[in-house]
Amino acid sequence: ITEAALVLNRVAASGAAMNGSTALHLTMFGLNPVVKFGNERLKNTFLPRAASGDLHVAFGVTEPDAGTDTGRITTRAVEDGAGGWIITGRKIWTSKALESEVVLLLVRTDHDDTNRLNGLSLFLVDLDPKYVDIRPIPKAGRNAVASCEVAYDGLPAEGWRMVGERGRGFQHILHGINPERILLSAMACGIGEVAVRRAVQYANERIVFDRPIGANQAIAHPLAKAHMELGAAYQMMRLAAWRYDNGLNCAEEANTAKYLAAEASYFAADQAVQTLGGLGYATEYHVERYWREARLQRLAPVSQEMTCNFIAQHVLGLPRSY
Repeated sequence: ITEAALVLNRVAASGAAMNGSTALHLTMFGLNPVVKFGNERLKNTFLPRAASGDLHVAFGVTEPDAGTDTGRITTRAVEDGAGGWIITGRKIWTSKALESEVVLLLVRTDHDDTNRLNGLSLFLVDLDPKYVDIRPIPKAGRNAVASCEVAYDGLPAEGWRMVGERGRGFQHILHGINPERILLSAMACGIGEVAVRRAVQYANERIVFDRPIGANQAIAHPLAKAHMELGAAYQMMRLAAWRYDNGLNCAEEANTAKYLAAEASYFAADQAVQTLGGLGYATEYHVERYWREARLQRLAPVSQEMTCNFIAQHVLGLPRSY
């Protein structure tokens, strides 16, 4: 995962920010459950094409009434009596659905009264327009990659399209969560880096009262703070990636990296807008785009509050609070 993180970090830091890096990152981490749990036919059919860039993959988990509370998923897969499945339901915030040929889809196949997270299964299925309706969601940023609401109406899926064990789909996608956190933290650090770089350039060039505005501590100190916070987040991301690549538990480090990078990135982008003043709000200078894209990192794919809940419960041993 280290190499993927470094690639996405540099793409984001180039100025492409989330628009550029998101176009790549889903294919990098989204198929991780297929790599770990998929049958040989799934692997042989889809992994080479994804690796070559020929195949785009969407990831369908979130529903209108099931965000963080994944156990509320109602999209269902029902056996068709011939070894296959019929899928019906709705997903929301499915990125790249318009451009993707297939989607990794978490659906309910069984009911478990003791634990709603059991009974969910994972499928890699075609986005067949005869059975699928895709509607892009207008949003504030990251518009190079559409986020979509997707309705599934009797979508057929052959039996071999199930990823891993029936009823253990949620457990399978957990293996993609830590890599996702690592890659998103790398992207966030890149966004913050380019925001600071553009702000520093402007602060050195903009002359007010016969001196660069960067000579004022009110300008310089926030940018210095942003630089330091981004550096700390980046090092935590590298530690999380190293632990993952070496087969060590990295849940604490990956979640910490995501939290720190989201905070540092947004602070950096906000200070860049403030440094440029009115021009920071103009699209010509791009920092307003970094600001909008950095804000998303504090919401998705998991909120900062839920990250704190994870650390409090699973690292510090405090009682569950939700």
